[in-house]
Amino acid sequence: MYFLYNILILVAGFVLEITALFNKKIKLFIDGRKQTFFELQQAISETDEVIWMHCASLGEFEQGRPIIEKLKLKFPNKKVVLTFFSPSGYEVRKNYENADMVCYLPLDSAQNAKKFLEIVHPNLAIFVKYEFWPNFLKELKTRNIETLLISGIFRKNQSFFNWYGGFMRKSLTTFSHFFVQDKNSKQLLNSINFNNVTVSGDTRFDRVFEITQQNNKLPFIEEFINDKYTLVAGSTWKEDEMMLVDYINNKASEKEKFIIAPHNINVKDIAELKNSISKKTVLFSEKSFNSAQDVKNLSDYQVFIVDTVGILTKIYSYADVAYVGGGFTKSGVHNVLEPATFGVPILIGLNYHKFNEAIDLVKNKACFVVADAKELSLHLNKFFQLNEMRIEAGKRAKKYVVDKTGATLKILNYIE
Repeated sequence: MYFLYNILILVAGFVLEITALFNKKIKLFIDGRKQTFFELQQAISETDEVIWMHCASLGEFEQGRPIIEKLKLKFPNKKVVLTFFSPSGYEVRKNYENADMVCYLPLDSAQNAKKFLEIVHPNLAIFVKYEFWPNFLKELKTRNIETLLISGIFRKNQSFFNWYGGFMRKSLTTFSHFFVQDKNSKQLLNSINFNNVTVSGDTRFDRVFEITQQNNKLPFIEEFINDKYTLVAGSTWKEDEMMLVDYINNKASEKEKFIIAPHNINVKDIAELKNSISKKTVLFSEKSFNSAQDVKNLSDYQVFIVDTVGILTKIYSYADVAYVGGGFTKSGVHNVLEPATFGVPILIGLNYHKFNEAIDLVKNKACFVVADAKELSLHLNKFFQLNEMRIEAGKRAKKYVVDKTGATLKILNYIE
């Protein structure tokens, strides 16, 4: 089976090389891996003690982040190697200060796995949520390296739990321990005779709760809001933005402010979004105050478009209500925990059923699902008019986050 799998990996690598000629994201995926081994050799010496953490993308990084930061405090002399599979994770976090080396994970060939582990030689390997690469896992087991899965989530339809999944089940034998998010995941692993399982919860709750303890002040946002009621719409796609713009243009009160942080911030899409809004609108990139043409009085504007990355989490702290985008795309709704941790009620689209935290928040009446522009308008109007109802929904959101913290401590107790 490994022989067939390795042939498929080689074919996939060839196809990706061709696709990269026509696809910018795949080009990043391919080009970013070309220097991985060279860069690792420069960063890691034979005498270094190394902790390796692998994340698929940005969401998984946020789950792994509290573990990295606590381990770095506990073991300051150990080096941390952080790998990503996806460009969307690597490109945002390639300069992450708590990792000694951030790079792409090479494609999962037997040769790459051996070479990577020869260079990195970790004392501990940590995989986040659901990254299972058979050759890397096989090589970790061969080298007897302690390997953990954290914030794991398993579903019955995965290959591990079906008659054809023997090859992938064998990969799971590498893990010294599984730290999973829920009882269902534990029961599924138990059903295939893996008993080294702890229901620890999701480390993201620790991460988002910690955010509330940091300084989240953004003076330019305070100037824009000017103490008015504010909707923050984060990680929006065009489907989300069409509904939001309809409300802003046709139904919003002058007493409402709107902050929109699109998922994609290319210049063309941002310009189209701004031009579609009839109310006075300003971009983040227009507020630098460096010249006579720059925006002087942010409070004069009703809509603020965030055409940059890295500040959305802080902006949620200013929200009276949040709309989280992605719920009308195939991939599904984005991170609802970031507004929830600040005690903000949330609105989302229909596609949220792959995300336990969204399901739970909907059940707790802290998050509300809208099917179209009409439903969005009804909810937004209700939140604007009914202050007490909005505040109570926000309290339920915050309580949900606080009650779910503690996973990081359970994992660290095991490691130590």
